[in-house]
Amino acid sequence: MPWLLLAAAIASEVLATTALKLSDGFAGKGWTVVVVIGYIASFVLLARALKLHMEVGVAYAVWAGAGTAAIAVIGALFLGEAMNLAKAGGILLIIGGVVLLNLAGSH
Repeated sequence: MPWLLLAAAIASEVLATTALKLSDGFAGKGWTVVVVIGYIASFVLLARALKLHMEVGVAYAVWAGAGTAAIAVIGALFLGEAMNLAKAGGILLIIGGVVLLNLAGSH
């Protein structure tokens, strides 16, 4: 159950961050509402996952790392942002770091 809450928190954060880009500096009112609701939902879901005895270091690393990687990919695929070898390598390093934290946290 805490992992499902964490996945929902990540999805909410990614939605909010994507909407932040689309809000045009909060000029787009609809996207601004999505930003606010998405970030509130993300923090509430993250807090609930932590309440179910998930380790804070692991939860935050997964939340931040997965969100960062997802936003980088979304930016490249849908928002016209550049993707190069260095960025792709950085994404792989983030994923590797999160996996390592999870493995170390279970022992």
